[in-house]
Amino acid sequence: MTYDKADLKRRMEGALEVLGREFAGLRTGRASASLLDPVQVQIYGTKMPLNQVGTVNVPEPRMLTVQVWDASVVKEVEKAIRDSGLGLNPMPEGNVIRIPVPDLNEERRQELTKVAGKYAEAARVSVRNVRRDGMDSIKKDELPEDEQKRLADEVQKLTDEMIKKIDAMQAEKEKDIMTV
Repeated sequence: MTYDKADLKRRMEGALEVLGREFAGLRTGRASASLLDPVQVQIYGTKMPLNQVGTVNVPEPRMLTVQVWDASVVKEVEKAIRDSGLGLNPMPEGNVIRIPVPDLNEERRQELTKVAGKYAEAARVSVRNVRRDGMDSIKKDELPEDEQKRLADEVQKLTDEMIKKIDAMQAEKEKDIMTV
């Protein structure tokens, strides 16, 4: 295994992408189509992502709608949204399910900031694991000591950049959650 800076950077950026998707699913009090991304609907004997059974729209700042393509699965979609743990109360009207997004109370906001913190910490751990892999590959490559030191500094600098980005994303998300 030889040192590959581009691969390490790609893997670290992958951790940032995952964090971004997880943060998108955290409710901030404003309606967002990505809010329903984690919802899985049990239909046709399998679990499917909500976006594969209907179209999610945001007609108003505090309202989501799901246009279900198959009228026979509206009840299942409604149940999946209700049971998703997002604190949403869907209201079916024919093939369309209206979902009002309620205001967040202070207690719920605190919970969401803790969840955001857990997501960010998982991303930091992931980045550090990639750093460890990079350091291991540098040690395995039989390079002069000064070259190993230079490459190790390069990996550490990349790691520090990524951790800084994670911290910034977390701070932004927490500000988003706590803002009324």
